[in-house]
Amino acid sequence: MDRIPRLLVIDDTPQNARLLEAVLSPQGYSVVLASSGSDGLEKVRSEEPDLVLLDIVMPDMTGYDVCRRLREDPVTELLPVVMLTSSGDQDKVDAIEAGADDFIARPFNPQELLSRVRSLLRIKQYHDTIRAQRAELANWNRTLEERVASQVAQLEGLDRLRRYFSAPVAEVIMSGGAQMLEPHRREVTIFFCDLRGFTAFSATAEPEDVLGALGQFYEAVGQLILRYEATLEQFVGDSIMAIFNDPMPCPGHTAAAVRMAVEVRERMGALSDAWRRSGYDLDLGVGIAEGYATLGRVGFEGRFDYRATGTVVNLASRLCSHALGGQILLSPRAYASVTDLVDVESVGPLQFKGFHDPVQAYNVTRIRASVTDEVEEPNHQSK
Repeated sequence: MDRIPRLLVIDDTPQNARLLEAVLSPQGYSVVLASSGSDGLEKVRSEEPDLVLLDIVMPDMTGYDVCRRLREDPVTELLPVVMLTSSGDQDKVDAIEAGADDFIARPFNPQELLSRVRSLLRIKQYHDTIRAQRAELANWNRTLEERVASQVAQLEGLDRLRRYFSAPVAEVIMSGGAQMLEPHRREVTIFFCDLRGFTAFSATAEPEDVLGALGQFYEAVGQLILRYEATLEQFVGDSIMAIFNDPMPCPGHTAAAVRMAVEVRERMGALSDAWRRSGYDLDLGVGIAEGYATLGRVGFEGRFDYRATGTVVNLASRLCSHALGGQILLSPRAYASVTDLVDVESVGPLQFKGFHDPVQAYNVTRIRASVTDEVEEPNHQSK
């Protein structure tokens, strides 16, 4: 024990109480005296003794009654109690039945008393240690459960966010950037792509072949969207839309979108060759537009999507729909942002539904090998 062991003597006879105090105090024990059973119970609560020496015969309540009360209380159910008896075996039996841990007959042998007190205090110390460890373990378990629940919730939230954002962006949002998902307006670059020939293919091919081709398409484009840390707005049927520069800033976002589009075209070229060998005539068209959009999450509790709306989205979609297999069509504003990066061929002017004036488009033929990369692939983790 860290503190001096405290012993409570409950005895209505002052001479008996003082005798016990005279034997115990010189051994380094702190002795507290109580003159009745009710006084003793009160001092058990206020003094928190480590052991009780209890007389049997007292006027207000017997030592047996006091002992039973102690055993009924969860706080004192393991408190060591030594009954002091002055008669025969029946007192000893009654003391044990009342819950006493030991008994000593009067007149007592001081050495025997001290030995039994030391023995019970050791047991009390073991009980206290076990109780403290149990409480510490229970607290540790609660803390662990809370941490696990918190981490599970974070992982579930992170998994949901990763449906739309790259891992670094999702982690930023989870760490306190949820306000980034509220409706806002920002300059962005919209990337749209879909498969040429998919309608005819899906009408004649086996469903398993259709799903297999879509899986390869999603895998090829999806990997690049994640690598370029763009935001996946949607993939529906044979089309995929991604957003650059939102919700995380992306310097040179149009150049990043064009670079990704060229890599997508290269990957899809290899897939198209494999599909043709299997009898599928599928190719890819891409539309890219730069401009302002309104962005934010939409939906309901349990299912939210991230959406971009505005003319720039419609223009990228129209460019994609008009693109032939292998073409990457840029809007005029998008082309103006990457004129030093790409070689193009002019397409149009094109008249699109929903647009009053014709739109001049530009098909990207190649990334200029002689141009030093002005815009590196995004790396939001370093920002």
